[in-house]
Amino acid sequence: MAWSIVDVVRMSGVTSRTLRHYDEIGLLAPAWTAGDGHRHYEEPQLLRLQQILLMRELGVGLREIRDVLDSGADRVTVLREHHVRLLAEQDRLGALARTVARTIAELEESEDQDMVSVNRPENLFEGFRPDPAIEAEARERWPEAYERSRRVVEGMSPETTEQWQREATAQMIRFAEHMAAGTPADDPAVQAEVDAHYRDVCRFWTPNAEAYRGLARTYAEDARFRENFDRIAVGLAEYQRRAMTLYADTRLS
Repeated sequence: MAWSIVDVVRMSGVTSRTLRHYDEIGLLAPAWTAGDGHRHYEEPQLLRLQQILLMRELGVGLREIRDVLDSGADRVTVLREHHVRLLAEQDRLGALARTVARTIAELEESEDQDMVSVNRPENLFEGFRPDPAIEAEARERWPEAYERSRRVVEGMSPETTEQWQREATAQMIRFAEHMAAGTPADDPAVQAEVDAHYRDVCRFWTPNAEAYRGLARTYAEDARFRENFDRIAVGLAEYQRRAMTLYADTRLS
């Protein structure tokens, strides 16, 4: 039995763009391609996709995944390595559970649950860390920018890192407040926040107008990023995308 790319997208949640990218880099080719160019997948390809998604969840890079799948490595050995990573992930999830419990308690104690007071907003993100799959993809697709960012991050002291995380969290909350107030994305106050965001991004890499628009699209269209924004306020990723796109069009073009 064969499934179209539309079927695979529906079943797996992976976008058609991602599946085409996997094909282009030799990670997951379709079983066959019809005369009209539509890709079709059979059971072996679905099983391979399952393995790819598992390893991506564990933070394995695309090249490493391809090497593992093509090497015929012993599955038990590979799974043991993944098990070690899963135990570390279990500890992180415990921290996330504590974060959610604390936020629930603050919401329940607040008279206005939509405007809960957070004395330390960085507590909202305790236990969160950059998605390893996103990091691996960035390393694969933009090696120079990734390497520069990595060097900057590694050079930051724990105190500097904590301060940066606090500032980033506070900025996301300010964007959410503008959105809740109905402030247009092109309002000077919102654009001032975008300018601060752009300057902060430039600490790690310097995007031109096209790249900054691409970053804005990633925030809104990539489910992994969008989920982080929506933890602050539903719709925040799309609101910030509009604001960043306007900034790129007017300030960077």
